[in-house]
Amino acid sequence: MNKTQELVQELPELNVGVVGHIDHGKTTLLSKLTGKFTDTHSEELKRGITIKLGYAETVIYKCGNMFSNKEMPGQKCEPLRYVSFIDAPGHEMLMATMLSGAAIIDAAILVIAANEGIKPQTREHLMALQAKKIKDVIVIQNKIDLVSKEEALKNHDEIKNFLMGTMAENSPVIPVSAQQEINLDKVFMALAGIEIPERDTESDPFFLVARSFDVNRPGIKVQEMRGGVLGGILKRGKLKIGDEIEIKPGISTRKHNSLIYKTLTTEILSLHKGNRKVGEVVPGASISIETSLDPFLTKADSLTGCVVSLKGRLPEIQHGVKLKTILFDEVFGLRDRKKVEPLKTKELMMLSINTTITVGVVERISKNETEFSLNIPIVAMKGDNAGIARNIEGHWRLVGLGEVL
Repeated sequence: MNKTQELVQELPELNVGVVGHIDHGKTTLLSKLTGKFTDTHSEELKRGITIKLGYAETVIYKCGNMFSNKEMPGQKCEPLRYVSFIDAPGHEMLMATMLSGAAIIDAAILVIAANEGIKPQTREHLMALQAKKIKDVIVIQNKIDLVSKEEALKNHDEIKNFLMGTMAENSPVIPVSAQQEINLDKVFMALAGIEIPERDTESDPFFLVARSFDVNRPGIKVQEMRGGVLGGILKRGKLKIGDEIEIKPGISTRKHNSLIYKTLTTEILSLHKGNRKVGEVVPGASISIETSLDPFLTKADSLTGCVVSLKGRLPEIQHGVKLKTILFDEVFGLRDRKKVEPLKTKELMMLSINTTITVGVVERISKNETEFSLNIPIVAMKGDNAGIARNIEGHWRLVGLGEVL
């Protein structure tokens, strides 16, 4: 184990999602903050096992009065925290994926390009963060090198007005040029100032699967094959190598034109944080779990949306859910303003609960409580939050939020 790996084991951990409109510079910003290109991580594995969902990590140091992602020569540097980043997609057609990413983060960076301003997806992503109850948001006014000082100041005021009345109203707005590496130290300082959430390590483990995949390359020898891998976040409890775990809802098979879900049980063979092997994990940074499952069962994200715990500790899967619902006044993500219409019985809605994306049919409505039957079952706990989306003009648009009753 090298010095960095030993260091990371002792540091407080924070999960940060990076969201914003497509082409506003999220991936470039992350490459400068971490030295890694997250879009490369999302397409290929690095050193055996990593999480494929736009993932990168760094250690934040305080060197004198400066904050950085590396030790600075000639300065006394103190490591402050280990930050893992989830790079959420900005494209309007990938709102479901963005909501899944938002389910596994503690805080968020919202990127807005100074030369383009606030776009429909900027609004929609801010509402998605609100739906997932993300309170700590850092707003990055990126690409300030592409506009004049006057334009940058005008755009800064527009951003502050845009944030008024939202949970990000008092969030810092940091002018940045990721490409020119301007003000990155201010971003590190803001990340270092976010309060680490209180972690529950005593309850039964509850792991949210955000990705699942097969790490074996074509032509590998049978004796060298690795088990199927799950990537995501441990929300509470502890997991260690050798634990017998169960995965719900599990795998689906079709029987008499109906989908039947089968719970999977398996053993944890190894645990990884980034490129580091660890023996035990507690809530904190993104992790990946190598299991004894046939990798065929985990390839191509086939188990994304499942939850994991020790064998026998998870509740039964649910084919229906009752939500306390709050609808927005207007639809976000559209160029033109459009009012959110009330829910209707038998209407199809997309629900995002933890990392599960499912379609629910509205069965009953009573004031602000709505019951849904689900085409993909879930494992949810009372109080879990949900994003509610409606198909508008051929795309799923976030129209409200809910709480599991």
